[in-house]
Amino acid sequence: MEYRRFRVSAPDRRPLLMFIQEALERCGCSVLNASSPNEAPFRLTFEAPDGERMGILVYAFLANSKATRNRPSDEHRFQLKYGSNDGELHDLWQDPFQLYTTLLLGINPDLGFFVGADPLHHSPTRFFISIEFKDRDVRAILADGWAFWERATRHAGIDQPIELMVGGTAESFLRYVRFERAAKGLDVGHRTLLAEKLAALSRFQSIQGAEAPDPKIPEALVHHLTQEFELAETEILDLIQSAPRLKMAVRGWVAEVHLQRTLAELPGVTECVRLEEEGSPDIRLRIADARPLLIECKNVLRGRLADGTVRVDFQRTRSSKDDPCTRFYRPDDFDIVAACLHPCTERWEFRFALTGAMDSHKRCLGRLSNLVRLDDRWSTDALGAFNRALEA
Repeated sequence: MEYRRFRVSAPDRRPLLMFIQEALERCGCSVLNASSPNEAPFRLTFEAPDGERMGILVYAFLANSKATRNRPSDEHRFQLKYGSNDGELHDLWQDPFQLYTTLLLGINPDLGFFVGADPLHHSPTRFFISIEFKDRDVRAILADGWAFWERATRHAGIDQPIELMVGGTAESFLRYVRFERAAKGLDVGHRTLLAEKLAALSRFQSIQGAEAPDPKIPEALVHHLTQEFELAETEILDLIQSAPRLKMAVRGWVAEVHLQRTLAELPGVTECVRLEEEGSPDIRLRIADARPLLIECKNVLRGRLADGTVRVDFQRTRSSKDDPCTRFYRPDDFDIVAACLHPCTERWEFRFALTGAMDSHKRCLGRLSNLVRLDDRWSTDALGAFNRALEA
């Protein structure tokens, strides 16, 4: 397995590994293999109650509420800390064959709960950074066995992308593994929607989804996996080839596809093409023989403001090392923003706004604000928005 391993203190890490193993057993799983507590991240394979063989790679850290100078008294935290404080960026491994699900966890063995962050959101990461949460989050976890909340952070005075945190007790650990496997790569709005609908996840597991062709698997790796999962080589290959079902229904939740279908049916549209280039807008559209319009599609957040206003976290997930303002869009990056309301309304509907009408960022000159609210500048009338953009 090609991921970086770290030597860690077994006495310090053993309680975390024991929590994971005992949580799986309390969920009715049989642990097949587990790595040593003196090596991180932890790697475990297990058989779920339904007979499915699963693997997890867990970046696990101790969560506590130890009083810290200049920090709020109601704060809990876990520190991502392996090796030395080298200041370098470290990738959090993801299995290209989708047999292992990567988890990024803070675990409090004394209180009996875990808090999970999105590994993709934090990869690459620097070590010795902390992820914080509140007393109220812990109370919700312990009361219901499952809780989730948005986490907003700032770095050097700049807003960072909002992320979804999910916490649970030992009894919900298997559910969390399946949640993280299903939610991999999803935006915050849809991760939140999934977290709300965990009771329905079981019906997603049997739904097929289109995936890329199966990767070529080295024979040595297949042999290694037969030992890890205690399956025959043919069974390992069958498991890898069945990966589409592991993705569940959420792989069909692609807002850009629904947006393209919606716009292509509008009267007068002569071109409507999805753009696949990295960093480009999502759609190029032309009305009659007018100039092409570039459209960026963004999913809204699941939670509304107290007055019912819908929000969009309008920024890229990555910025350059030298300029954090590159996380935010320029007004001339595209003509129109299409906000997909599906995470909020569970319907494939959109609102449209001109980038020229959006607020400027308060700190980053020439950039658009990431704090977007769907107000009267947003319209359901796509053609009206397109015509205004052409006239601008």
